[in-house]
Amino acid sequence: MNRTELLPDRPGIPPMAPMPEPEQIDIPALADALSHGEYDLVCILGPTASGKTRYAVSLAKALGNAEILSADSRQVYRGMDIGTGKDLAEYGDVPYHLIDIVPAGEKFNIYQYQEAFADAWDSVRRRGAVPVLCGGSGLYIEAVTRGYKFDKGNGLPPERLPQSVYYLGTLVSREERVRRIDVRLEERLREGLVEEVRGLLESVKADDLIYYGLEYKFVTEFILGKYGYQEMTIRLGNAIHQFAKRQMTWFRGMERDGIKIHWTKP
Repeated sequence: MNRTELLPDRPGIPPMAPMPEPEQIDIPALADALSHGEYDLVCILGPTASGKTRYAVSLAKALGNAEILSADSRQVYRGMDIGTGKDLAEYGDVPYHLIDIVPAGEKFNIYQYQEAFADAWDSVRRRGAVPVLCGGSGLYIEAVTRGYKFDKGNGLPPERLPQSVYYLGTLVSREERVRRIDVRLEERLREGLVEEVRGLLESVKADDLIYYGLEYKFVTEFILGKYGYQEMTIRLGNAIHQFAKRQMTWFRGMERDGIKIHWTKP
């Protein structure tokens, strides 16, 4: 069995748009703009395996006094480490927020994230530091950078959220992204992804782990005997590749809505 055997047919889906052109980011100029209040948040976004976290850490160090706020919808959960790629050691001495804030098994919604972000963002700014938002969850990013209101009318007042955001996008070629995703999946499996999920199943219901999707969905289904290890690996790899495409589609949609994203090769 190979990967293409499990790729679903997608009739009517147009070819992917051309990749954006990368820019050379002038970090001193950005730092100067931040110091003069031109921006109140730097947002680093991009598809999975594009090097967002590493770039955010390097940028935070270059800016001198910056703290990172996560915009990852699954890194909020404690105990979900390998599957979400937290890589906490990568942050070094750069402070980070919105990671490990709720126990696995809960369903942390977008409004709760907006509230948690607003508190963390305000705290970072009160300390005189630069807040750097980093993640690939497009809905989370837009909820806090574009002041989303919700159907129930409980959105936050605009003054509690950023008003002027500098968006940076991490850009890799499709071929490189595919390679990185495949390599990273193999690494996570070697590091104990299956064992992590087995451990979570001791206290978290299988349906709740499946709800989180991707690694937790497919590994849980493998443990439950739905399919074998090789098929699980192929299905999971396919799902991650498709997820990365959806992320890029979301971000390009933000651009069509008028958001300026400065794409760069990290």
